[in-house]
Amino acid sequence: MGGKKKLTLKQMEKMQAKKQERKEGASKGSADKKASGIVSPDYRSDKVIGELKKMKVLTPYTVASRLDLRLSVARSFLKELEKRGVIEYVSGSANLKIYKPCD
Repeated sequence: MGGKKKLTLKQMEKMQAKKQERKEGASKGSADKKASGIVSPDYRSDKVIGELKKMKVLTPYTVASRLDLRLSVARSFLKELEKRGVIEYVSGSANLKIYKPCD
């Protein structure tokens, strides 16, 4: 009584074409993939420090968007700068840390 209905010829052709494209795309795509090297910017760079000193408030999101970084890299970068004494922790919670540049 029930069950899957029979596909039309046009639908079967489309499905076969999509499968073929996936196979070709997968073989080509694997050769083009690059390893993503996630590197934080140099904390000693005057250019980066000058950019951060211009900002009144430093959060991981603002640093990530300004320096074009991933959010996780920006968090670790801010922690490193705090250890070095370049920035100062102001407030925050477990989810969000707020820093300000030292004078």
